[in-house]
Amino acid sequence: MNNERHIYILGGGTFSYVRNHLALATPAFGQTARKINDLVREQMTAFEYFPPNKSTPQQIFGPPRLCLTKMANHHSDIITNDDVAVLVDKIINDKRAKIVFFNVAMCDFDGYVGDTNSDKHAQRLKSREGIHTMVLTPADKLIGRIRKERKDIFLVGFKTTTNYSEQDQYVAGLNLLKANSCNLVLANDTVNRRNMIIVPEEAKYCVTDDRDKVLTELVKTALHRSQLTFTRSTVVPGDSISWNSDLVPANLRAVVNHCIAKGAYKRFRGATAGHFAVKLDSQTFLTSKRKTDYNNLDNVGLVKIVSTGHDSVIAHGHKPSVGGQSQRIVFDEHPNYDCIVHFHCPPKPGVIGLSIRPQQLFECGSHECGKNTSGGLELVSNGIKVVYLDNHGPNIVFNRSVPPEQVISFIDRHFDLAAKTGGYVT
Repeated sequence: MNNERHIYILGGGTFSYVRNHLALATPAFGQTARKINDLVREQMTAFEYFPPNKSTPQQIFGPPRLCLTKMANHHSDIITNDDVAVLVDKIINDKRAKIVFFNVAMCDFDGYVGDTNSDKHAQRLKSREGIHTMVLTPADKLIGRIRKERKDIFLVGFKTTTNYSEQDQYVAGLNLLKANSCNLVLANDTVNRRNMIIVPEEAKYCVTDDRDKVLTELVKTALHRSQLTFTRSTVVPGDSISWNSDLVPANLRAVVNHCIAKGAYKRFRGATAGHFAVKLDSQTFLTSKRKTDYNNLDNVGLVKIVSTGHDSVIAHGHKPSVGGQSQRIVFDEHPNYDCIVHFHCPPKPGVIGLSIRPQQLFECGSHECGKNTSGGLELVSNGIKVVYLDNHGPNIVFNRSVPPEQVISFIDRHFDLAAKTGGYVT
């Protein structure tokens, strides 16, 4: 049986009909989608697997499915946002759908003139009647439906800006990513020609005006990240663990409180990135909560996690941080260490000697990210191991017996807690 997974590439612009011979349009002619299609075909051959009881490898991905609107391909019957919605439903219902490059330029507004309902065949406006006023109303968004219905689909979004600063462009792209649960966003500015790849960990990669380079990196990152393995938590009723509980080692609390006071956990859309945890036994640990504000930790508390297998976790009362899987792997492979702290801050200028691991191809929370983190940990002091994930942030692992001042001193010497990898988000 053929188990190839499907890659959909949507491109071109859409129309929103107002009257007969009058429509709003988002001009886009499919050049980027066609380039992505070519790059996917080039790169996907590297992804193979061996089916059970077979000696011949099989391609993971089938040929990409390029879906252009009529604006980009006159043979297409995809014209309006409603037509794109039909395509989105088809993709959601395709059980083999794996990656969606949502590069279609949707018409963001519907237009109305007078009291007549807008339609392709609505009464034509007459220019001899002079000036008309059109009312624009925001059109429904479609991209968010994909991951809302199918968390297993890897979604790549695109954000266009016009002469934004690098920081404002990054925040605009990150907003699109977080609002629609995208796995990647390519932000491009049509005036200054800057491109960047934005990831859920709030980092940005490949900031360049070289369009071919950034599209090549985008496809590479998407193909790799779409193959990562995640453990989905099963949340059962339960109470939060107080941050001031005796179950939380005093040195972990002191280190995290210090990082909070120095601004290491910066809010975006009401939540902070990063994570921290303590191992209680071989199967149980306390970790930070997902989509919460660590600056309010006294009220937020921690969540208790019980590992019931390699791919199964029970969370009591709340979803754990996405870094929970990395924490499990680190604690398992470094049994003499039971505390971990992670924040998204860069090294201070001139810092050398840190163990550094690449991160672009690893989404935080995946098993592969956990192995990458664990494998990079190096001893920096008695009872302290550290790895810096490039353009992402450090993971600092230590034992509950280590004096907190020792950990804090290392952090303050090596990392700029006032800064943020990717850039400021508030």
